[in-house]
Amino acid sequence: MGESDPGAKIRVLVVDDHPPMRMGLVALIKSQPGMDVIAEASDGEEALEVYEDVLPDVVLMDLRMPGMGGVEAILAIRKKFPDARVIVLSTYDLDEDIHRALQSGAKSYLLKDMPTEEIASTIRAVHFGDASLPRQVAARLDERSEREQLTERERDVLEALIKGRSNKEIASSLCISEDTVKSHLKTLFAKLRVRDRTEAAVEAIRHGIVHLK
Repeated sequence: MGESDPGAKIRVLVVDDHPPMRMGLVALIKSQPGMDVIAEASDGEEALEVYEDVLPDVVLMDLRMPGMGGVEAILAIRKKFPDARVIVLSTYDLDEDIHRALQSGAKSYLLKDMPTEEIASTIRAVHFGDASLPRQVAARLDERSEREQLTERERDVLEALIKGRSNKEIASSLCISEDTVKSHLKTLFAKLRVRDRTEAAVEAIRHGIVHLK
């Protein structure tokens, strides 16, 4: 890899399902001294295949893509290549998205509207082993740490709630009683600091706890 030769260029794999965005990122990276794009991919499955073929130094990974998304792709890549260095580059600054990306093994998380210099400097930093986060991204993680986290079952109930299902329908789909559903709703309302189902749905989407399909 490039890190074994101080004079070699940082070899980058760009993964994004939008061709214009991918073209822009390729141009951005190629304009930087000491960097080159050695491959591109349009989804997570292709990213895994291409990674195996070219073994890049750094991957720029979109988060939300059809089929295998960014988080799943990072997990798949790092399962085979534990030392893989992946940077998520996303439109979304939702705290749950950031948390999931970092939990999957991403070394940093950038927003697509960040200055070119910040994106380039992060690529260099991650390549040389620094896993720092931009200030605004770190601030969103701090917000998440202040919110009491939902259990997996509470997330299931919340997802069903956002789909407009009644307590009876939620109970049936999760094979639990309506009283248990009511209990879960009471707890997750308290954790999200909301008063009703509508506020819970808005808060869940705002933080990226649940995504609208």
